[in-house]
Amino acid sequence: MRNFKELRIWQKGMYIAVNCFKITEDFPKEEKFGLSLKITRASVSIPSNIAEGSSRSSEKDYGRFIEISLGSSYELETQLLLAQRLSYGKPDLLNQTIVDVNDEQKMLMGFGNKLKK
Repeated sequence: MRNFKELRIWQKGMYIAVNCFKITEDFPKEEKFGLSLKITRASVSIPSNIAEGSSRSSEKDYGRFIEISLGSSYELETQLLLAQRLSYGKPDLLNQTIVDVNDEQKMLMGFGNKLKK
């Protein structure tokens, strides 16, 4: 088993998830079970799948969880862009989190490619 907590992709994923909870604190109350919940779930899915994949014995299985994490990051990016267009959340934190998600996507792709070799 690998120590997922040492991976930069997991650390960045945790940072993104924490920021997403902070972002959604200021959403309208009617969004508590709508966009807000979707954002927090997708953000938590990123580091969670990295962690779960690290327990797998084969690189192929591990890579599949990295792909799921990458998919969650794209889902999250879409939801954050929607929040941005709706003027929900703290604009500076929202903008920075979108940049962080883009960086995380690049790192996940690189890590996934490394596992395939």
